[in-house]
Amino acid sequence: MSIDKKTTTVCRPATTSLLLLGLTSVLFSQSIFAAGQAAKPEPDVLVFANGDQLTGTLERGAGDSILFKSDTVGEVTVPLSKIKELKSHGGFVVVRNGERLNRHSKLQAGTLTYGADGITDTNAAGEAKTTATKDIGFIIDQTTFEKEIHAHPGPLQGWKGALTFGASDVQATQYGSSINATVALVRAIPTVSFLPPRTKTTFNMLETYGKLTQPTIPQTNPPTPDAVAKTSIFHADFEHDKYFSQRLYGFAGLSFDHNFSQGLNLQQIYGGGIGWTAIKDAKQELDVKADVHYERQNFQPPTVSENLIGSTFAEIYTRTLPGKLLFNESGSYIIGWNDTNAYSAIISAGLTFPVYKRFSANVNITDNFLNNPAVGYDKNSFQFVTGIGYSF
Repeated sequence: MSIDKKTTTVCRPATTSLLLLGLTSVLFSQSIFAAGQAAKPEPDVLVFANGDQLTGTLERGAGDSILFKSDTVGEVTVPLSKIKELKSHGGFVVVRNGERLNRHSKLQAGTLTYGADGITDTNAAGEAKTTATKDIGFIIDQTTFEKEIHAHPGPLQGWKGALTFGASDVQATQYGSSINATVALVRAIPTVSFLPPRTKTTFNMLETYGKLTQPTIPQTNPPTPDAVAKTSIFHADFEHDKYFSQRLYGFAGLSFDHNFSQGLNLQQIYGGGIGWTAIKDAKQELDVKADVHYERQNFQPPTVSENLIGSTFAEIYTRTLPGKLLFNESGSYIIGWNDTNAYSAIISAGLTFPVYKRFSANVNITDNFLNNPAVGYDKNSFQFVTGIGYSF
């Protein structure tokens, strides 16, 4: 009996410890679960004027509308005039209409509520500021605001664009080949389209080269050399824009052109001017601009080279078509003020067809007119170019 008592005495502490350990584990698990539940952010609530309600997340706002993402209907754009109440628990910055944003902007993010008086943002210190609906420019989440406004992107960051390449080869009585390649790059700051632009940098380059050899038939004695027809057209331009408002900007740029078919060895242009975004919406954009520049034209001898003070009047238009097709068109007229006979014009248009992911097919036409080409050369040069493009 004494042995049994000792055994019972030893087992009781062990059983008690196991029970306490199990109870502690359950309580600890419940506390972790409760903490996880508490950490989950509350959904934003949107109440329409007719009483309907959506829960989800406020994405951003621009002018008199907001973009709201709901689990039930996805992303929807809602005019503020149709909203009775909005409560957002995320951090947002409200930018007033016409307010300029730069790296020194000290706007603070806060939670938002919307009502009859407008939108009220309350920062972490509890300070509230109300902006009337008519004065709302943009509603930006804190992460985007810090990245696009306060960040310092490096010179190689933020570039977007496309590379296009095409080639042909002929091997017959006549033989030869041709290649064409284009590079189009743009760097817009901020990088998101819904914020007002601060700067934009563009770089474009086009190269078309071809050679076709025609043997002399019938051959003579002594032999006549083969006839060779060569095509060599090159263009490159670089431009930096500084925006004074959402549509008005100043720019500085340079360009280089070579066109063997017009006897133009090299044309150089250096200048600056003013640009205006006349149309800009989700589907299309039209820019018009004018500059004053120095222009140097070097021709094939015996044509004398030109030094000109001139201006370029240009327009650039892009439009997104059904099926994700992209149409682009541009035109420019260049005149020399100290020699009005030295004028030229360039018109180009193209379509981009999506093929697979970042790959596309391109069809482009370009017409160059030079009123004072080298002696013996035509004034007009026309190109029809197709190729495969890659966007990044």
